[in-house]
Amino acid sequence: MTSSRSKIPRATVKRLSLYLRELESRHNQNQKTINSKQLGDVLSLTDAQVRKDLAYFGQFGYPGVGYRILELIENLRRILGTDRKWNAVVIGAGNIGRAIMAYQRFRQKGFEVVAVLDNDRSVVGQVISGHHVRPMSDLNDLVQQRDVKIGILAVPAPVAQEVADQLIEAGVQGILNFAPVRLDVHDAVGITSVDFSVALEQLAFQISLGVTGSLEEENDQ
Repeated sequence: MTSSRSKIPRATVKRLSLYLRELESRHNQNQKTINSKQLGDVLSLTDAQVRKDLAYFGQFGYPGVGYRILELIENLRRILGTDRKWNAVVIGAGNIGRAIMAYQRFRQKGFEVVAVLDNDRSVVGQVISGHHVRPMSDLNDLVQQRDVKIGILAVPAPVAQEVADQLIEAGVQGILNFAPVRLDVHDAVGITSVDFSVALEQLAFQISLGVTGSLEEENDQ
């Protein structure tokens, strides 16, 4: 495995999740092995790209066999860090926050929402999707007591930076940001942003020009 993961292209890391999703689907269909061409064809990638991506982390294939699916799934989960449990807090109990609370696949992937916080007094104290909404004043204690590593930000754009700063100060190590604004975290934590409006704009662009396939895959390579 490479001695410095910081040198691994971000596009490669994104594709690892796509590989894992496809492998899990094949495993559920009781398929035992797969080769780089089969895996690449499904994702519109070359077999050389698949082998190059995986080679950053070691040698996983077998001559004449390809990849043993269950073994590669286990390795990718270890590489991505989803072979363990990650405690997370959701900040914001609005529409997006509620959808996140109800999304069972987070738990299936090892991400456990252990608390939901909001600063709206009319919401604090309510029970939503089995979660008791707590005030923001509880954040620091919750992060320490529940060993929270991830903060999921589902707040309006004007307050997103302030809340992100609070999460960093409380000690979270990563932020998943659903607010439609760029956050400055000063390299203090890992951050991934999900902007639905940008995704829709990209889709509108594809439709307008008659572009098919995935823009992400084409642009990231």
